Amino acid sequence: MRTGIEKLHWVLSTQFGIDPSVFRRALLRLPAYARDFSRFRKKYTGTMTWRPCLHDRFDEAGTTKSEYFWQDLIVARWIFEASPRKHVDVGSRVDGFVAHVASFRELEVLDIRPITTAIPGVIFRQVDLMTPEVVRSLSGDGGYCDSLSCLHAIEHFGLGRYGDTIDARGYEHALTHLASLLEPHGTLYLSTPLGRERVEFNAHRVFAPHTILDCAALNGLQLQRFLVFSPNAGMQEIGLERLAAIIPSLANDSYRLGIMQFVKSDDSGTCARNLGK
Repeated sequence: MRTGIEKLHWVLSTQFGIDPSVFRRALLRLPAYARDFSRFRKKYTGTMTWRPCLHDRFDEAGTTKSEYFWQDLIVARWIFEASPRKHVDVGSRVDGFVAHVASFRELEVLDIRPITTAIPGVIFRQVDLMTPEVVRSLSGDGGYCDSLSCLHAIEHFGLGRYGDTIDARGYEHALTHLASLLEPHGTLYLSTPLGRERVEFNAHRVFAPHTILDCAALNGLQLQRFLVFSPNAGMQEIGLERLAAIIPSLANDSYRLGIMQFVKSDDSGTCARNLGK
């Protein structure tokens, strides 16, 4: 019941611009606004119009409980510490993670969606990475970069949300193509929703952890770090020696964000053979 209400609220607020909870809070806060307006008006003789900001006094100084906040911060710090030769991002938020990285180094961004603004430190290419020919043209025989990120994006591939082609195996093809872009020993930073496996069409997929980990292994990607985030528990790093014991409980959760770091093995032939299947 609660899940259905939360989903309805999400659809109304994000897709139709109707948020009953915000409307209710606004009504409750109107009297304080009117009182403050009257007090200020009595002491100010200049030009004055009204533009109420009813919620800011009750909010924190910034949003620090969002999974995007922690994901963007942590992976950007990892890249800073690794100092790769060439970092490429696929599909992550430009106004979040990409901006974090661009503040200290140059990076290249690949996305099916356009970016019409020139961003300092960002080289942008509008490409569809679901197209094998595009990936082959970039990766060649030895890969395209030694560092690659794809944060909160792989769960969207193949669902048509961003104008991409409908593909029930979209995440598999995406992971194969990501691995193909990496040079041997290159690093992939990947995040995606984890929990009871399902498709919430056409928003995203939620993966059982083994689905992503097995697909990565088939493409020559070896797991190095594994973190999970939830608003209640915060960010937790799970040691690889404990991972097998934790995976069943993660697969039964409703939703968590998984943040993973992989390294590509020497055997790049697997990716080449899988490309385009």
